[in-house]
Amino acid sequence: MADASFLPDSCTLPSADRPLRLAEFADLFARSARQPDRMSPTRLRLTLDDDPAVLATARDLAARESACCAFFTFTFGDRGALTVEVPPAQAAVLDGLERLTR
Repeated sequence: MADASFLPDSCTLPSADRPLRLAEFADLFARSARQPDRMSPTRLRLTLDDDPAVLATARDLAARESACCAFFTFTFGDRGALTVEVPPAQAAVLDGLERLTR
């Protein structure tokens, strides 16, 4: 199971649910993410499989994550492009999310 130690105290997701959420991201990324590109300390771009089911899963996961960690911005573009942004104070959280892509 993914290490949740990088998650900030400001996350409102119950502690018991955090490893499960990270596992959802890890599974999505392992199955569907290509070409992770750390564009800056606060911005990560991924290319997901351009499949309607994959993108629906990713959008649902992004919406749920944004609900508990409002500092995340998930932007979906064409052909499976996903950009994740955080404020500078949360760059370590993006580091952790990026590790899930490997």
